[in-house]
Amino acid sequence: MTSKDKRSTAQPSKFLLTGSLIALSIAFSPYLFYLYEIFPNGSVWETSFFTYESLYYESVLAAAWTYLGKIVPLYLLLIWFFTCKHWWYHVILVPVSMYTYQLISTVYDDFYNIQDPMDTNQLIYLAPFFIVILSIVYLIRIKIFDRIYGIDLSELEETDVSVVSPISERDRRDLHEFRNDNYEEYFQEDYYQKL
Repeated sequence: MTSKDKRSTAQPSKFLLTGSLIALSIAFSPYLFYLYEIFPNGSVWETSFFTYESLYYESVLAAAWTYLGKIVPLYLLLIWFFTCKHWWYHVILVPVSMYTYQLISTVYDDFYNIQDPMDTNQLIYLAPFFIVILSIVYLIRIKIFDRIYGIDLSELEETDVSVVSPISERDRRDLHEFRNDNYEEYFQEDYYQKL
């Protein structure tokens, strides 16, 4: 047994420990969601540390259910974002931002007892963020495909690729010039001279 084999069996792998913790935290997520059941059903929750009053939901239980309904998916999406190894992982920020905005708006509505909810125009507020994230992901995609296939965008401009025709404009011009230059007569004369 080499020293490398001894080292790999003697020390527990960091990746195994990290993966196990992530798996346990994902498996724990349903229990995290059902924590709302421990909250009281009244509008006020008094402890020795603080007093919480639910103004908008008028029930601490309903407020906790709403908060945890936003926190648990956000928690799972963040785990996915930080552990994803795919090139498109930035797209996960779109639902992360959506759940973050919803969580902030529900907390804001409950603390300030807003009757007109803030959540009605969330797509208008999040659209610039979505556009930036999708642009970044598309640029990453172009860079990856450039490296994989070796495509140089300046070469595409030189080839004059047509969407409708299967051959490029340059090839079409060369073919047209070839047909118009009377090469047929030259080849026929050369053939008859060799006979």
